[in-house]
Amino acid sequence: MELILKYFPNLTEEQINKFTLLETLYQDWNLKINVVSRKDIDELYLRHVLHSLAIAKVIEFKPGTQLIDVGTGGGFPGIPLAILFPECTFHLVDSIAKKLKVVDEVVAGLELTNVKTTHARVEDVKGTYDFIISRAVAAMPTFVHWVKGKIAKQQNHELKNGILYLKGGDLSEELQDYRTATIYDISDFYSEDFFNTKKVVHLPIKFRG
Repeated sequence: MELILKYFPNLTEEQINKFTLLETLYQDWNLKINVVSRKDIDELYLRHVLHSLAIAKVIEFKPGTQLIDVGTGGGFPGIPLAILFPECTFHLVDSIAKKLKVVDEVVAGLELTNVKTTHARVEDVKGTYDFIISRAVAAMPTFVHWVKGKIAKQQNHELKNGILYLKGGDLSEELQDYRTATIYDISDFYSEDFFNTKKVVHLPIKFRG
């Protein structure tokens, strides 16, 4: 928890309580339904929570922002961002039901009212969103294809509506066809070695009605 406060010192008491409770809930539920590896559970704040919150170092979501977390897995990056931005709405989607069972229980335990979940492939989800967030579920061309038609028309941020993607390694080949993509090195925000090769990729996508 000290790790979160190191980079996000202005959290409210309620947010601190939720981030603290997060670890207990994940440890408890992970014993019943394994969604996070043992090593990652031991380093939950570094590898999952702080990693998810790197998106918040790139953009501060305004109240009312609608986001969809595609392939949320155990609830990342959606749940940590939902705690950080309680006035935004988060739609967490995954095609694997047992993972969403854990997500639903954690969301209930944290009493998060700004999160909903759907067991589906994202292609089958209706609606549009300001931003599509995800953590390395597919190569960018595949991911862009999956989320086609899901971007809202109204722009409310300096950063244009589109994809915010957490990814590691060399992305030059994967992003060669996306000239408008911006890559942010997470190591510019955090000093821990774990983040040395990690990035946040922003890819603006135009609304197509």
